[in-house]
Amino acid sequence: MLRLMLAAAAASALMAAAPAGATAFNTLSGAAPQVIGHRGAPAYLPEHTLGGYELAIAMGADIVEPDVQLTSDGFLVAMHDTTLTRTTNVEALFAPRNGTYNVSDFTLAEIKTLTVEPTGPASTTYPGFTPSSPEPFMVPTLGEVLDFVNAHNAATGDKIGVYPESKVPNRSELSVKIVEELQAKGFVNRDQNSYIQTFSHDGAREIYALQNLLGMDNAVAALGAAVFDGSVYGVFDFTNNTVTPLEEVATFAHGVGVTLGSPNLDAGFFAAAHALGLEVHGWTFRPTSIEAAETLFGQYIALGMDAMFTDYPDLGRQVVDGYVAPIPVPAALPMLVAALGGLALIRRRAA
Repeated sequence: MLRLMLAAAAASALMAAAPAGATAFNTLSGAAPQVIGHRGAPAYLPEHTLGGYELAIAMGADIVEPDVQLTSDGFLVAMHDTTLTRTTNVEALFAPRNGTYNVSDFTLAEIKTLTVEPTGPASTTYPGFTPSSPEPFMVPTLGEVLDFVNAHNAATGDKIGVYPESKVPNRSELSVKIVEELQAKGFVNRDQNSYIQTFSHDGAREIYALQNLLGMDNAVAALGAAVFDGSVYGVFDFTNNTVTPLEEVATFAHGVGVTLGSPNLDAGFFAAAHALGLEVHGWTFRPTSIEAAETLFGQYIALGMDAMFTDYPDLGRQVVDGYVAPIPVPAALPMLVAALGGLALIRRRAA
């Protein structure tokens, strides 16, 4: 029902307010930019949960992003912070360990007793949406996230991608386990719309080399800020306060993930990155209205951004779809009626 409601809204938006229409984009491939569900759909449901990832996909995300941390017994869990306090009820169930609640001080079994709680504007419910998971707001393992995406793709024919992040500080053990888990779950190449990201450029080099050894080809993204030193563009590596020139990034990565607050995220940066075959992904888009979304997303779509991390995947989807050539009104009306009646599912997805 939710997907039909979203489809109807998208069709209505195309009729009422679609831009003049762009059949080609300034992205590296020329295809429409991809919408990435940043931590799922954290503006609506608890972040990094199966329920949140499922809602992001229902809203039209092309990719979901699980940040990854290691438990004390060596399991991979989807969690942004190094501690459990901000997003779970850990303080109600456990005493501090070593003065805090680090993920790395708790076993997987212990973490599985926790509930992920909503933060910011999020809630535990979303109108018209019922999670399919029996425990939608528990902390999932990376394997569980990958299993969920695989099952969705197999059932629907979609090609939803995954974008795990190896969290800093750089740890070889964490990166190796992420790569091995992707391999075990069948995410082995870029054709599956899969990426691996990290803020550590040394870590990105390591992931690139490891995949080569294993015969894998998931796209690697080096995270940071877009900078220009007066002669060359590069990506600032926050982990060691250095700048990696784009020409060097292109030797071990397939793209860059840069903050919207970058000092030099301009047309020159996009041109330089694309000339080297690098995709440019931006984080994090948090517009709270369609009007704000059209302005913010539109600015970077015009520059040629290849993918956009957003807490509001529904708004990102609506804006990107609005750049598809509008459907003539006589043809659009029957499509809208069919969507409302449940006879058609209108869903435009990036290539």
